[in-house]
Amino acid sequence: MTRVFGKALLQGMVTGICVVALWLGMSGATAVQASGASEASEERLDAFLEVTGFDIALDSIRLGATNAPQILGLEAQDFGVQWTALADQVFEPNAIRRDAKALLAQALSDEMLGHAALFYASDLGARLVAVENAAHLAEDSAEERAQGAALVAEMEAEGAARLGYLKRMNHAIDPQAIGTQAAQDVQIRFLLAASDAGVINRIDEATLRSLMAEQAAEMSVEIEASALASAARIYQSFDDTELETYAKALEDPVMQQVYELMNGVQYALMADRYERLALRMAELSPGEEL
Repeated sequence: MTRVFGKALLQGMVTGICVVALWLGMSGATAVQASGASEASEERLDAFLEVTGFDIALDSIRLGATNAPQILGLEAQDFGVQWTALADQVFEPNAIRRDAKALLAQALSDEMLGHAALFYASDLGARLVAVENAAHLAEDSAEERAQGAALVAEMEAEGAARLGYLKRMNHAIDPQAIGTQAAQDVQIRFLLAASDAGVINRIDEATLRSLMAEQAAEMSVEIEASALASAARIYQSFDDTELETYAKALEDPVMQQVYELMNGVQYALMADRYERLALRMAELSPGEEL
């Protein structure tokens, strides 16, 4: 299930439920020093990543780095030709997957793994993963966002039951509506790390958090609208019955635990990587090709 952040956040990030205990205050060292799984369990984790599409969701974290400098009031080209190489190093897919498996191994039970695999290995599940994988790796264009918004407007005008299924799907992956808090925390940690590294002027953390708190309500509305428009576009090829089936599957308590864990891991890795990126940006000189 895909979530798309609004303009104030990192484009390309994918979200849902977040386990605050896994990422809030988790340092980069903590995130990557988790005990690894055994060889046998690692094989099962690899299978879990593939069947759920979580491997592609993790790979897509790199896409957000394209817009990371904009959060700092800069542009990628300000850092010369080495920007892409730097982002590729920090968001190296194999390293991200390795760290994800280390975190998953600590909390992914056999029941959760089996439950998710049973649904996503079905014909419907496999088709859903296919379109979600494609969406994760695609650039989020203004044209596509407009298309999704138009689909939502059309469903609202018709009073279509389909809209209700899409809303249920979005709610099921974030029933506590903490996605905004999670997204803001990643952004705050990125800004503070950039400030500490001297990439931008010194930022007062209390002031920054206060400003973010003031924007939280507006951001939450924007995230919800973006998520609904994105879902409307991504799942166009599925009929209402299939969407209702997916909504019910996502509402299952065990599946919600799976998403809670997956997205908690994803946020932990995002926070870690964006902090690393901010520190590494200090190695680059704006306006110079290094």
